Amino acid sequence: MHSDDVVWDMLGNRQFCSYKITTKTQNFCRNEYNLTGLCNRSSCPLANSQYATVREEKGRCYLYMKAIERAPFPRRLWERVLLSKNYEKALEEIDENLIYWPRFIRHKCKQRFTKITQYLIRIRKLTLKRQRKLVPLRRKIERREQRREEKALIAAQLDNAIEKELLERLKQDTYGDIYNFPIHAFDKALQQQDAESESESDAEKEEEDDEDVDKREFVEADDSDLSDFEDMDKLETSSEEEQEEEEEVEKKASRAKSKGKTPLKGPARRKRPYIEIEYEEETEPTTKTKAA
Repeated sequence: MHSDDVVWDMLGNRQFCSYKITTKTQNFCRNEYNLTGLCNRSSCPLANSQYATVREEKGRCYLYMKAIERAPFPRRLWERVLLSKNYEKALEEIDENLIYWPRFIRHKCKQRFTKITQYLIRIRKLTLKRQRKLVPLRRKIERREQRREEKALIAAQLDNAIEKELLERLKQDTYGDIYNFPIHAFDKALQQQDAESESESDAEKEEEDDEDVDKREFVEADDSDLSDFEDMDKLETSSEEEQEEEEEVEKKASRAKSKGKTPLKGPARRKRPYIEIEYEEETEPTTKTKAA
């Protein structure tokens, strides 16, 4: 038969307990189901067959209850109840589940629940607050990287000097047509020369534009303008001639009406000039034949 007093006499008073921590002033308990964290008769989870506690798992609070009826079944020894996120509702749930339990256990469960909710609130505030992150400095790696950077800088300077020297020799044609020159460097040099020539040409154009701003010149009229005026004169003379011809046609029509002749229908035709045609005929002389 399971007896709480026998268990406490064996563990708490004189015998060894793996969860007990002894200090000069007081003894503590490391069991995860302990309600107060102290090693005494009322708060020991092993020496009490009817026991309850509150635990926190992943930010949620659970109420654990142990009864003597489930002692033969260690797998189902503890009953777990999820508590509400609301503080007042969670306290009401603790009272409902522990209504017939001892007052000491019910009060300590509420006290433990308040402590857990307080440290959860503090955790949320600290996570939202900006914090400093301490990063360890690795001296050996920093020195190695610094040496590598210095070597790379020296190599880059040497490459640039060699490239400039080769480009100068290329411009001066010191070796003639025999060159073993990298293509990308050669293209880069050509691009630089093109850019320099473009910048020089742009600067010269700007200088010429600045010089031409204040100059004034007198320009003759173009031939196209004179031809326009001549065309206008021709149009005016042609329109005058047409008007004169129309007037002559009207005068002739009026004369024909006065003589009683019916005028011809349709547009008036202009008279053609009178042409005389002469025909000449050549006659051969007839020869008289004599009768023999």
